[in-house]
Amino acid sequence: MKRFFSIFKASAAELTGRNKVVCIVVTALLIALSMSLEAFTIEIPFAKINFAYIAIAAIGMLYGPAIAFFAGGICDVLGYIVHPDGAFLPIYTLIAMVQGLIYGIVLYRGWGNISIPEKKLGRRLTEFSVRIIIARLLDVVIINLLMNTAANLHYGFIPDKAFGAAVAARIAKNALQLCADIPILLVILPVILGAFTKVFKGRMNNAA
Repeated sequence: MKRFFSIFKASAAELTGRNKVVCIVVTALLIALSMSLEAFTIEIPFAKINFAYIAIAAIGMLYGPAIAFFAGGICDVLGYIVHPDGAFLPIYTLIAMVQGLIYGIVLYRGWGNISIPEKKLGRRLTEFSVRIIIARLLDVVIINLLMNTAANLHYGFIPDKAFGAAVAARIAKNALQLCADIPILLVILPVILGAFTKVFKGRMNNAA
């Protein structure tokens, strides 16, 4: 339990350490990426398909739950400002923040140290891949199927009589999208991590 709470402390420290400027800049760039991906949202009955979660997952991976929690909220507010659709509802901002929290808890420091011994590289990559799969599954179940569906029902976006059909449609949609989501994350997150490590490795080692 102590180790669990320590990741929140470590994540918050990202904004106060030597690399706080890097943290702010990289997080801002990923938030901008999220906005760009949000623009390609595909709407289907009872659900939306977009890939903005990739940027939030990357923030959670690099900077942990504390940073990703607030980044998720910022993404939702900016997303509404850039692409307003009806009234602004804070509950969806909170849901977006919880999404960032999930990725931060599961992925932060799950890839280990910056320098990984060659003999441990395979095991580390396997563990990292498992964490990615778990993070996306939790996102889909907790955020998409439970919290978003409940919020949509509460605000009347899903009529009571259509609730069963909406849940079935969302389950089918998310099950199909997972077939694409997980491979995408398994490819993109290591690439982002590799690029981040290559660019900032020296600074991170000096700050350690």
